[in-house]
Amino acid sequence: MTDNHVDVDSLFGRFLAKETENPLYFGEKLAKVGTDEVRTRLLNLLDLEDMDDAFLAVKALLLMPNKEETLERLLSTILRPANRGKNGGLVSLLEEFDLGEHFVDIFRIFLFGTFKASTLAKGYLDYMEFEITPRTLKKVEKHWNHFLNNASNDDSFELKKMEGEEIIQELKDLLSQG
Repeated sequence: MTDNHVDVDSLFGRFLAKETENPLYFGEKLAKVGTDEVRTRLLNLLDLEDMDDAFLAVKALLLMPNKEETLERLLSTILRPANRGKNGGLVSLLEEFDLGEHFVDIFRIFLFGTFKASTLAKGYLDYMEFEITPRTLKKVEKHWNHFLNNASNDDSFELKKMEGEEIIQELKDLLSQG
């Protein structure tokens, strides 16, 4: 085992220790090491159930190059059904990325996320620029129909239904102008 490997293991230990007062300090040190091993270990934290560790991992990954790979894994983690009730913190990190090609993913978070996740996603949909194609609209309509067929009919459903219909109409209008 090399000295560098021992240092990385020690940094990860401090980074992930629940009693560490400032874990991002160690995340910054890991990002400075910047090896493929560090990147892979940080990305792998997104596959586990601990959303606090996943949040910290993304914060460290944001300090490293290749944000697109991080965004793909982050979206995958957010959209995993097992994480739906606990992913609001991760959704807040999406503002750090270029979401231009991820309208459908953000729309899904809007539809199926917790109140916090859905509210954040709606903000992204309203204020970020996206690449919209006829295929985007088709995928959005597919998820919309799934939502309509599977959501509970409560007060939040009516509001989300109204907002979703507005979003879809805006997409149709946008595509008809192009």
